[in-house]
Amino acid sequence: MSLHADAYVEPRWHEIEQSEVFARSWQWVGHVESLRDPGSYVTMDIAGMPVALVRGQDGELRAFYNVCQHRAHELLSGLGRTDSIVCGYHGWTYELTGRLARARRTADVAGFDPSSICLSEVQAEEFGGFVYVNLDPAAAPLAEQSEGLGAEIARWAPDVADLTHVRRFHYDIASNWKNVIDNFLECYHCHVAHPDFVTLVEMDTYRVTTHGIYSSHMARAGYSANSAYDTSESAVKDLAVWWLWPNTCLMRYPGRGNFSVMQIVPAGPERTLETIDFYLETDELTETDEESIRYIDEVLQPEDIGIVESVQRGMRTPAFTQGRIVCDPGGSGLSEHGVHHFHGLMLDAYRRAGAA
Repeated sequence: MSLHADAYVEPRWHEIEQSEVFARSWQWVGHVESLRDPGSYVTMDIAGMPVALVRGQDGELRAFYNVCQHRAHELLSGLGRTDSIVCGYHGWTYELTGRLARARRTADVAGFDPSSICLSEVQAEEFGGFVYVNLDPAAAPLAEQSEGLGAEIARWAPDVADLTHVRRFHYDIASNWKNVIDNFLECYHCHVAHPDFVTLVEMDTYRVTTHGIYSSHMARAGYSANSAYDTSESAVKDLAVWWLWPNTCLMRYPGRGNFSVMQIVPAGPERTLETIDFYLETDELTETDEESIRYIDEVLQPEDIGIVESVQRGMRTPAFTQGRIVCDPGGSGLSEHGVHHFHGLMLDAYRRAGAA
């Protein structure tokens, strides 16, 4: 059986998920290229908390709460390069290590010890060509939690760390984030909802395998004529997709060397903000590159968004309280065992909060 419908509509579940899921899991930040050089930084919000990631002059990647230790003002915004971290409120200046370097007019303040002041650090990790952060200081490393995933990415996308960012799309979805994940984790719906996708992928080769905190979705693809986009000159001839707990989807489609990341972020009990970032070998897109990206943005995404928004409307009605999950013991792409795996992890989180 699936999760109960109230977990998709009631605000109390959204609050539990912020503290027990998103504040305790590894969250995707971006590609290593955006934080490769000393002084490069990126900012983001995780579970409502402002975070800044900075590459130090020593080459170390560090993440901090993006909050000045003087009066809690935001320190950095967006992304860019800097030699130091300067607060725009009173000018307190921090080294890229997070240590306070200068605080104006404090030399004569009794008991003021700048060496005792440092930005509050959170965990950061480079993994599989990307950067992740975790607000939980007790969390095990991502590579350890997702044992096997790094090797799979290296096998199916060995060039991922060398790719460059070419495009980002934003989607505002009137649905609970878990509906978006549920839909991503099964292709039982694909023959009905995605007529072009099932010509791109050889569906009889589609297999879904669950592991710890991730699942793998693999199929031969792009070998024959299809109605999605031209794959006649594709170097990549397979579909390799991974879901990483709780809300990151990693994808390699047929085409030239490529990778895309879908990040699914709850903005409320019934609203999801989704981004898809595309990475290619160069920032000069070919006509085929444009065609493949256009297919995902203008065809596949609207198909899926229409589905999950319809499901959300159904979740609100008294006609639905809990669904059934269709599982194929063979692990085919037509099975929903990936959804069952995800729901098990959600129930674990609810139990930690004493809510299940």
